[in-house]
Amino acid sequence: MTMDYFLITTILVFLSAFFGYLNVRFLKLPNTIGLMIITIGFSMAVFGLSYFDDTLLNAERFVLSQIDFETVLLDIMLSFLLFAGALHTNFEQLKVQRWPILVFSTLGVLVSTFLVGSSMYYVLQLFGFGIPYVHCLLFGALISPTDPIAVLGILKKAGVPKKLEAKIVGESLFNDGIGVVVFLTILRFASPLQERVSFLGILELFGIEVIGGIVFGVLVGWVTYRLMRSIDDYDIEVMITLAAVMTGTVVAQHLHLSAPLAMVSAGLVVGNDTLRNSSMSEITETYVDKFWELIDILLNTLLFVLIGMEILVLTFQLNYIFAGLLAVPIVLICRYASLLLPINFFRKKLDFVPNTTLIMTWGGLRGGISIALALGLTVEMNRNLFLVMTYVVVIFSIIVQGLTIGRFVKKLAS
Repeated sequence: MTMDYFLITTILVFLSAFFGYLNVRFLKLPNTIGLMIITIGFSMAVFGLSYFDDTLLNAERFVLSQIDFETVLLDIMLSFLLFAGALHTNFEQLKVQRWPILVFSTLGVLVSTFLVGSSMYYVLQLFGFGIPYVHCLLFGALISPTDPIAVLGILKKAGVPKKLEAKIVGESLFNDGIGVVVFLTILRFASPLQERVSFLGILELFGIEVIGGIVFGVLVGWVTYRLMRSIDDYDIEVMITLAAVMTGTVVAQHLHLSAPLAMVSAGLVVGNDTLRNSSMSEITETYVDKFWELIDILLNTLLFVLIGMEILVLTFQLNYIFAGLLAVPIVLICRYASLLLPINFFRKKLDFVPNTTLIMTWGGLRGGISIALALGLTVEMNRNLFLVMTYVVVIFSIIVQGLTIGRFVKKLAS
């Protein structure tokens, strides 16, 4: 029996609106954090209730079984969220910080992947898990990218200095696209058909996905800009931006280019102050910004409600949770180490605020992208263990780091 997708969407939107209301009315936390706490609380209550009556638990599990979280997030939602994020990002600051952002989102992700993977390989052996090194690298790859959706939502309220915000936001916009490519590359090594993978083949895949995605995104952004510049009708111009994201995503996926990187590039082109001043009237600018802000909030809300609900499909074992708790400091230390070299290299050339490494380590939140990638693992790749570990890191990251980043920045500044 398949469930009507309209009904599933209705249930998710209803829960998102209801939990969002509870957060704004009572908890008054940033949306991302509040929604996650409420949804996890709701899921735990459903779990507790199932000891007396499991109707609600079965219903919720059934809804979740109908949703392919990995496809929904990576193939559909991510493009919209990244375009919206890039559209509202300060392009001038990004341009100034382009080299550190490029190094953080490429070299930083790769170094972190190998550091986390290697550390977890030895830590998991202490727990008696005989897990192949390449599978630990997969965990390193899926947990290394910072999540732009979580980062953008929380940093705006945290009072992070503007120069530093541009670095963290810019890095998170690009590094998840890079992270997905790194993950898929290691996945090829980890699959039983690994003899077909050559180093040149991997370089080619990386080049086509990453560089091709960025070039294609710039082209989509430029075409969108030209179309918007030739008319002055805010209704149609909003529709053009929506069509650009939807068509751009479909074409990028068809050409095997990185759709997330393509949409970040398109959003940066369309949102660039110089271009938007010549392509949009004041009223169009307001409508385009408000429309994408609304899309951003709606999808964000749905995403964090889904993350909270997915907890019901986890296989909870005590040693899995302990491994996850140990992964939290390991992931933070490895992120700190992966940032040290690029930050020290660029510090002299660019005006870096004091304690940049510490703030970027604590402000680099993990979110839905890590969970979506973990859900893409197979049972042979220790999916259940890595999924629980990913959940522990993501929940700690969003709730603990997210709630304390503002005070952390103030304390370091004083």
